Amino acid sequence: MQIQTTSTGFDLILDGRPILRHRSEAPCLFVGRGDARMDMYRGNFDIEDYFIERTPLVHAAVSGSEIAFSAAPGQPARLVLQVSGDGRNGALHVRTDDSSINRIWLRVHAEQGEHVWGGGEQMSYFDLRGRRFPLWTSEPGVGRDKTTEITFRADVMGKAGGDYWNTNYPQPTYLSSRRYALHVETTAYSAFDFRRPDFHEIEIWAVPERIELTARPTFIALVEAMAERFGRQPPLPEWVYGGAIIGLKDGAGSFDRLERIVAAGTKVSGLWCEDWVGLRHTSFGARLFWDWKANEDRYPGLRQRIAELEDRGIRFLGYVNPYIAVDGSLFPEAEAAGYFAKDESGKTALVDFGEFDCGVVDFTNPEAASWFAERVIGQNMIDYGLSGWMADFGEYLPIDVKLANGIDARIMHNAWPTLWAEVNARAVESRGKRGEILFFMRAGFTGVQRHCPLLWAGDQSVDFTRHDGLVTVISGALSSGLLGNAYHHSDIGGYTSLFGNVRTPELIMRWAEMGAFTPVMRTHEGNRPRDNLQIDQDPEVLSHFARMTRIYVHLAPYLKSLVAEASSRGLPVQRPLFLHFEDDARTYAVQEAYLYGPDLLVAPVWQAGKAEWSTYLPAGADWIHVWSAQTFAGGQEVTVPAPLGEPPVFYRAGSTFASLFADLRNA
Repeated sequence: MQIQTTSTGFDLILDGRPILRHRSEAPCLFVGRGDARMDMYRGNFDIEDYFIERTPLVHAAVSGSEIAFSAAPGQPARLVLQVSGDGRNGALHVRTDDSSINRIWLRVHAEQGEHVWGGGEQMSYFDLRGRRFPLWTSEPGVGRDKTTEITFRADVMGKAGGDYWNTNYPQPTYLSSRRYALHVETTAYSAFDFRRPDFHEIEIWAVPERIELTARPTFIALVEAMAERFGRQPPLPEWVYGGAIIGLKDGAGSFDRLERIVAAGTKVSGLWCEDWVGLRHTSFGARLFWDWKANEDRYPGLRQRIAELEDRGIRFLGYVNPYIAVDGSLFPEAEAAGYFAKDESGKTALVDFGEFDCGVVDFTNPEAASWFAERVIGQNMIDYGLSGWMADFGEYLPIDVKLANGIDARIMHNAWPTLWAEVNARAVESRGKRGEILFFMRAGFTGVQRHCPLLWAGDQSVDFTRHDGLVTVISGALSSGLLGNAYHHSDIGGYTSLFGNVRTPELIMRWAEMGAFTPVMRTHEGNRPRDNLQIDQDPEVLSHFARMTRIYVHLAPYLKSLVAEASSRGLPVQRPLFLHFEDDARTYAVQEAYLYGPDLLVAPVWQAGKAEWSTYLPAGADWIHVWSAQTFAGGQEVTVPAPLGEPPVFYRAGSTFASLFADLRNA
């Protein structure tokens, strides 16, 4: 990186790209203090900051690779940036002796027409330009649109409505269409503000360790660099390619239902039973019993059942989270060893989850983390025969607990998903099953990539809504995929059913159509199974679903090639159009279609009642519509028939997999 001084400031240049542009009349750096109010209610947060100070540091003194900022010439420096790096990779190391500073605002140079992507897993908007995005792991919210009734009612009921920026997986990293990336190395609350035409403002509620900058000549090279920085995931297990993972939570009846689903011609790779640990009954309905061991009253002879399924090529998956119920067998063991986070008085902090209390295992205590990895996941799950699980609730660290490492829980809150992923990964590694066991998470933060083998998109509403329905899964896959998360999937049919909002057959079928063109197909019965249609309750839905699983299995050779590419290069399976067509600027803002690898373009139907669908085909290639075999020139928007069972999918003419794609019509 280069620092070019001017009469009133400096320019910081990375491989020819201006990054910071500081002038005394237009400073790039502000510091100050704030006093934040943070209220948590079951994973949802109400956050408000009272600004005590925000001071522009108008004077910048450059000395070699150091830039010392002060409020005026002659005053002491309040903050120093140490610049390091070469033409492709750089860092701004932050140093200050002013202990009063707990807020920093940095203005990064922006250009007209620039696009920005990333921010972790963003569900509403793929292109972040024009909006502000707080970066704090939380429940994503119900509805996620303040203009809708469902969001209003969720807010009133439990502060659970959410907004466009709420996400289980934030990350203070963005990629620019100017082919550079910026990452803030901090776990504190932060926000990216892309609303101004001439600068992006980075807000951090702490003094960060450093700000990293990466430049590459192409988008592909930039994404590869992100995967190298944050970690590449292990390859998907071989057993996954055998079909869908069927989510059922019907106790022993789950096995009978699975047989009916298989008999309908469904290709099945796994049976996923959240309720393998048993249930407790509350006024809210049946809840899982959070003791993390098999409940053989609900699943008699489960270990034998698991072995029998595996002999047929079907794996068994379960569920776990970082909390332990006070009335379970594991709680006394963990409490006696001092493995739980503490409250103000030094006692075990108890978290109310609605008619039952839990302790949260303190993963900043190395002994506690090792105990959970070995005792809970290793012995109770892997050794029992589980081949995977949902690793839930990584975003739930209460912000008022006391942790073993002495760091404020508000600083550790964003880091918690990564620690949780590391515990799961450690258990898998301890049994030598990396690349064989598949656990999946919705929560994430910087570094989760190197531990978590599969993201899941969280709890979408069971509908077609713009901010919480089927379409949000696409944006989530694309945004997180740019940051090293190669594999992404979702609950087929959605999850959240509230206020009379229930699944329709059309919704399940359209969601299954998209799921066939993702790395993993998995169903979920949702939060209210009895109120919502399930795949095995409607013959037409089940027949359609079975066909989509056959399409998924048919594409296995292609998917395996993408997994190999992810392992060697870090490229995601689901990719934004611009990743392979960066000369076509119209692709930069597309978020409702994606490339499945380099050669398939998928444009899921995400609105109800549609019999045809329009999508943009990138310039630079000819595209063949899978179902009609009609060829379209790229660089135009096309409209094709889209009846149920024929999702809009196109393959690139000349692809080495062209014959495989053409045979989809017969799958």
